[in-house]
Amino acid sequence: MEKQARHDTANWIQVPRPAPQAETRLVCCPHAGASASAFGPLARALPDNGVEALSVQYPGRQGGPGYQGFTDIGELADRVATELLPWCDRPFAVLGHSMGSVVAFELTRRLEAAGKPPVRLFVSGRRSPSDGLGVHVPQNDEEIVEELRTLGGIPVKLLDKPKYRESILTVVRNDYRANSGYLAPPDATVNCPVTFLLSESDPYVDAAAAAAWGNHTTQELTVTSFPGGHFFLNEELAQVVEAVTEGLFTGSAGRHAGGLR
Repeated sequence: MEKQARHDTANWIQVPRPAPQAETRLVCCPHAGASASAFGPLARALPDNGVEALSVQYPGRQGGPGYQGFTDIGELADRVATELLPWCDRPFAVLGHSMGSVVAFELTRRLEAAGKPPVRLFVSGRRSPSDGLGVHVPQNDEEIVEELRTLGGIPVKLLDKPKYRESILTVVRNDYRANSGYLAPPDATVNCPVTFLLSESDPYVDAAAAAAWGNHTTQELTVTSFPGGHFFLNEELAQVVEAVTEGLFTGSAGRHAGGLR
């Protein structure tokens, strides 16, 4: 079953660093414009005898599903949930960053409905599902490129090369449309604990916005703070790995909302 799952879902679910003996899996949902490789550093830093990372490859990325990008978060979560089911043969958690946070939220809801509930949801870099983005969404290519340069989520040298720039913009346009168009009902919840990984200088999320994720779980919300900006996950990799593994294996990754560590 394991080998068959790896073959059948290879376009959607990638394994940056296989750890077949790991007792737990961590399903990672990338940010807007990113591919599965965005979680390579995190996957390699996790304890290989304890956690195997699976990284979702969204449509339209190199080596990903062979059709154009999505524009609806719910439809994307539907398909990812279907592709992920063969991998749910051991305890697992779901992690998402920025746009990936709401993909992870909707994915968790679908897996719970299918009887394959994650043990925890980790999110970062985005306001709660019912709060929208709360910021200006770039309206044209120039604004998109400027935001990408400012945030540093994509290597600047790629944006300077026309043959890469257009392919990047095609993906990012669709992702931004999906992310800005997503808004969950206020009563939409998951039934697992949620950990919010909060970077202290993230321009999109502050402590109050992080705490609002507590409205979308029937369990506890934990908020853990880190130095850094929007893309702190790799910059503060050791601390992030510590928080994630603590949340997976002890049920706590910090202090409850209202008391950041």
